[in-house]
Amino acid sequence: MSLDPVLSRIDADLSAATDRLFDLLRIPSISTDPAYKSDCDRAADWLVADLASFGIEASKRPTPGHPMVVGHVKGDGPHVLFYGHYDVQPVDPLDLWDRDPFDPAIEDTAKGKVIRARGSSDDKGQLMTFVEACRAWKSVHGALPCSITFFFEGEEESGSPSLIPFLKANAEELRADVALICDTGLFESRVPSIITQLRGLCGEEITLTGPDKDLHSGMYGGAAMNPLRMLARILGNLHDDDGRIQVPHFYDGVPELPEEIAAQWQALGFDHTAFLGDVGLSEPAGEADRSALEMIWSRPTAEINGMIGGYTGDGFKTVLPSKASAKVSFRLVGTQDPHAIRRNFREWVQDQLPHDVTASFKAHGASPASQMETSHPAFEAARAVLGAEWGHEAAFTGCGGSIPVAGYFKSILDMDSMLVGWGKDDDQIHSPNEKYDLESFHKGIRSWARILEAISR
Repeated sequence: MSLDPVLSRIDADLSAATDRLFDLLRIPSISTDPAYKSDCDRAADWLVADLASFGIEASKRPTPGHPMVVGHVKGDGPHVLFYGHYDVQPVDPLDLWDRDPFDPAIEDTAKGKVIRARGSSDDKGQLMTFVEACRAWKSVHGALPCSITFFFEGEEESGSPSLIPFLKANAEELRADVALICDTGLFESRVPSIITQLRGLCGEEITLTGPDKDLHSGMYGGAAMNPLRMLARILGNLHDDDGRIQVPHFYDGVPELPEEIAAQWQALGFDHTAFLGDVGLSEPAGEADRSALEMIWSRPTAEINGMIGGYTGDGFKTVLPSKASAKVSFRLVGTQDPHAIRRNFREWVQDQLPHDVTASFKAHGASPASQMETSHPAFEAARAVLGAEWGHEAAFTGCGGSIPVAGYFKSILDMDSMLVGWGKDDDQIHSPNEKYDLESFHKGIRSWARILEAISR
């Protein structure tokens, strides 16, 4: 099947494709608010009808929460699953929006035309880039270049409570050669990237208890153990002077970056000075022998996200608190075991406690890192064709955050995920005035057409 007429059809159909996206954007499918349950149903129905409009057999699947949408089409060559989500974040605070968040419009900005609406970038606009690429293929050739399963979720923005049970119950139907996920962005808003590694996460809340009540610091200061002082000491010991994390066995399972990936990252020309300068900082603060990009994408972290204890209101209160607590998160890479990290951290804390101080802990989630197997031919095939669309050679990159669905596809469906997206750093996802560049929408459709053609080969 020839690619060029498909790209031409995409160009000619851009206005109609934008109109279809606007129809979906007008549906306020806010998954976390029960008041919008019917709207989530309506968005799922809209997607089923849209897929059916160009010959995709699709259906709305009920869950205890919002429905899933599943569609299938047979083709030659490999079988891919495409995942996206149709639910969106709440729009509050509404008064910070320049227009109705569910009344989409194209606006002219200093950087070009943008689509302004809630969900335009996260994730309806991204989802529809793939749908429109498939529509163009079907229109030109009467068929798609490979077998495709469409899988759209309605609870991604509210924690995906139905996702794991649905994947387990429908594993045979959903399993494919590789998953495609469009919920990411361009590197520095210009370079196409294929995310191949996602960090895992382990969260811990620690509470130290000393005296059985708050104490007057004039009467007890110096003689009584202050749990805030002990907590500060322990957390201060988390890192050595070179930024290495001191919890025993923490680095078990942390791999070194492969040379070919390191070379791709080096070629990106990442400017850590500008990256940190944008938030009022100047120097990297992590492991001294690692680049900032490595620290963000391929190295584990231990971060103190909050500390509470004593009097924190206005004015001053000279008190030794009975309790002090902190929230600590660990971003994980490679084969680090989040449950082992939790056990080792708790033992490490306990070993540092003096008499008269006890510790209690509360777990806040534990998910391992995801490492994609880039030897699958789809990965290099996709990377090879994206440069022709964007004018920059694509790279295999990492992601500092966590995208749980990719891990679930691996652990439940035994399927690697290729994460490719066309969002930009200034899209303001989850914030007022969310936007998606019209260029991202247009080039995103063309990019998926290129990827489908490359995968089919």
